[in-house]
Amino acid sequence: ATTQDEKSLEKSWAMRWLALFSGDTRALTGKHKDVVMEGHDYDGIVEFDNDLPPWWKYMFYISILWAGAYLIYYHVTETGDLQTAEYHAEMQAAALIASQNVDDPSAKTDFKVLTEATALEEGKKIFAQNCAACHGQSGEGTVGPNLTDEFWLHGGDVNDVFKTVKFGVPAKGMVAWNKKLNKEQILQVSSYILSLQGTKPANAKEPQGEKVAMK
Repeated sequence: ATTQDEKSLEKSWAMRWLALFSGDTRALTGKHKDVVMEGHDYDGIVEFDNDLPPWWKYMFYISILWAGAYLIYYHVTETGDLQTAEYHAEMQAAALIASQNVDDPSAKTDFKVLTEATALEEGKKIFAQNCAACHGQSGEGTVGPNLTDEFWLHGGDVNDVFKTVKFGVPAKGMVAWNKKLNKEQILQVSSYILSLQGTKPANAKEPQGEKVAMK
């Protein structure tokens, strides 16, 4: 028989919380474990009427909720990058690092614009720290040219922008950033600069250079 102390212990909050994870149903239902089901006796083998441990069931419920959140995040709203997109981004970054003759200004490069939110956010930070002083916080242009219109002094392709950032334009006072920024950072800020096209910030500087159609 259950003593009074045992009954008090079973009703305590500590025991109830412990029961949630241990599978001991006494503190929750008042029933003891290993209750034999009537009519389920086969050659002396009996069946107990025990439920699954609560912790197991809760983990199962949590996995269902997690799957729903995953589906919405990656496939419905497409907020996160799937593995394929992450793979291509990593391969592109690896190809960038492994590029040969990249220190030769005349060498042909074949970089692609980065479109991942994380890459553009890094590019934005780099721009704010190093480029905004001459080109404005929004790329509107101050000492340097406007970066938000369709006109470019040194080419408007991502490879042109990459080379301009990397090697600078000494004749115009723009320093080469290849001593401070690595290749991946230069591609990130170049991609961010191209993302500014068509934003039409306030106090934008007049167009300079040749018109290049926005892609």
